[in-house]
Amino acid sequence: MKLKQFVLNKASNVSKELSTIIDRTTLDCISIAQLKLRLPWNVLLGNILKNNVCVVGDALHPMTPDLGQGGCSALEDSVVIAKCLGEALIKPITEQEDDEFMKIRKGLEKYAKERRWRSFTFISAAYLSGFIQESDNKIISFLRQQFLAGVTISVTLRIANFDCGRLTVS
Repeated sequence: MKLKQFVLNKASNVSKELSTIIDRTTLDCISIAQLKLRLPWNVLLGNILKNNVCVVGDALHPMTPDLGQGGCSALEDSVVIAKCLGEALIKPITEQEDDEFMKIRKGLEKYAKERRWRSFTFISAAYLSGFIQESDNKIISFLRQQFLAGVTISVTLRIANFDCGRLTVS
């Protein structure tokens, strides 16, 4: 009930339709989950791959919803991982790769290498956006009120402009 009241208080300036939707939402339909922070340098310096298990999607690059890129980046991940695994599995087995396990590992290693910097960008943008939005500093508050919307749109458009590459079918 406290969460619902909090949202209603924060939504005091929204349209009547939206506040009505919030008001009519039953308590069993409201959930809360603590935001988890993945530090950007953990993606750069850490290992997102172990054996044949690789972290993808929100597990790799959690971000705030205001960037509007969560689902898109997960779709990018799926295209890139499919491309990397497909390329690895199509190649003939060499002396160094004695089975499909090693081929899959090579494909996942390529995926991890390709997505590392992109994931760093997502996490950094989400971290900075959250920091700016939650700051009580007067200078940051002023900058947030004057410039955040324009900067967020600009960053979001740059992030969205990404070519996953071409999936080949054979």
